[in-house]
Amino acid sequence: MTKGNSTKITDELYQYVLAHNPPLDEVQRGLVATTYEVFPASAGMQSAEEQGPLLAFLVRLTGARHIVEIGTFTGFSSLSMAQALPADGRLIACDVSEEWTAYAREAWAKAGVADRIELRIAPALQTLRAMPAEPHIDMAYVDADKESQISYWEELVPRLRPGGLIVTDNTLYHGSVLDESTTGSAAGVRAYNEHVVADARMESVMLGISDGLTLSRKR
Repeated sequence: MTKGNSTKITDELYQYVLAHNPPLDEVQRGLVATTYEVFPASAGMQSAEEQGPLLAFLVRLTGARHIVEIGTFTGFSSLSMAQALPADGRLIACDVSEEWTAYAREAWAKAGVADRIELRIAPALQTLRAMPAEPHIDMAYVDADKESQISYWEELVPRLRPGGLIVTDNTLYHGSVLDESTTGSAAGVRAYNEHVVADARMESVMLGISDGLTLSRKR
């Protein structure tokens, strides 16, 4: 079998990648910096810098108009996606923290996309189950508590339109998915990955971007 991971991503090569991606704008970069300054112990939950332009690209590529985000934190990913939405597009952002999402609200307002985003502070499963049951979601981004991911998936897939996309972050979970005896969040990611790859309703590709990113398209 040919190995495809012979290129090691050094710090210098990572900076090269960023330099050849669409640059973050002033609001995005300020939000990233603020997150690391205010929440240094939790800042790792923020989507990687290269994922912002990628998410925006996927919004445009799919023509998404209705997006659901599960796990908003300080708002970098929702900001990136909302900026790529048409003016009448809508993003429902699901989180349980008023403290974290206060920074998200501020950034959305600065970027002029607050009117495209509806923040729902409640358990994400509660929010999902209150949505219409018929297919209407164009794209979803899943980046929340890992032990609930299969439940999120099962609520999202029936509500996803044909050709719609689910993007899931952290599907490599720092490499711990290789450990069959792992527990907690890592075990949740392992179980989710197996669930996703076995779901005949969807076609999925796992990518080695950042901590692992899986793209799943509804057949």
